[in-house]
Amino acid sequence: MTLNDPELAGSRQFALAQKPRDSATLIVVRHDDNAPRVLLGKRHGSHAFMPNMFVFPGGRLDPADMRLKVGADLHPLVHEKLQLRMRGHRSPSKARGLAIAAVRETYEETGLFLGNIPDGATLANEEWDGLLAATQLDLSHLRFFARAITPPGRTRRFDSRFFVTDARHIGNLDNPRHPGSGELLTPHWFSFAEAQELELPMITRDILKRLQPLMETQSDLPADLPVCFQYYRGKSWREDAL
Repeated sequence: MTLNDPELAGSRQFALAQKPRDSATLIVVRHDDNAPRVLLGKRHGSHAFMPNMFVFPGGRLDPADMRLKVGADLHPLVHEKLQLRMRGHRSPSKARGLAIAAVRETYEETGLFLGNIPDGATLANEEWDGLLAATQLDLSHLRFFARAITPPGRTRRFDSRFFVTDARHIGNLDNPRHPGSGELLTPHWFSFAEAQELELPMITRDILKRLQPLMETQSDLPADLPVCFQYYRGKSWREDAL
């Protein structure tokens, strides 16, 4: 990517680069068919950031995400990698909060929950707080796969962490608790080949290419897998391994 990339065309240019906001994304992959499939949804055309593009579920870190207790924590290696080169104050609770944000945003946008919902559980409501009152969060199946900071000049900038999990860890895979918040239109399972034919942000396309060969040979990624970190420095696109 370069600062003249077509994806930046039409995006408002700022005299000073906006500070990236912490965010998290969950990549859910199914292996119950002839080829692995990944969950993507189309962003509404009215959105200021990446309108009409297909993306993974995800969104901004909420301060409340950093205060939640979990039933099963992140793998220690995943927790450690999330804290590497963390902007601002390095915090174990922020690292955990990013993982929780990915789970929360996926639930809010699709109705799918990473974890087990007790049989016969009656939720106080279908919102995130109603779900939390009925179950405990299990982060142990999350794997930290990639990190990317939106280039300067975009309408929105995010410091995004991309987590991967196998769909068998979704407790209500074929029975979403609600139809979604409307952030993503008609979430759908696509093969990797089908996904590459969609209108995708460049970072999403890049991550799919990196993930596909791994998902074709395994369902759960190892916790010690190197994490690809992409960002701009000056006018050059950099790529490091965490």
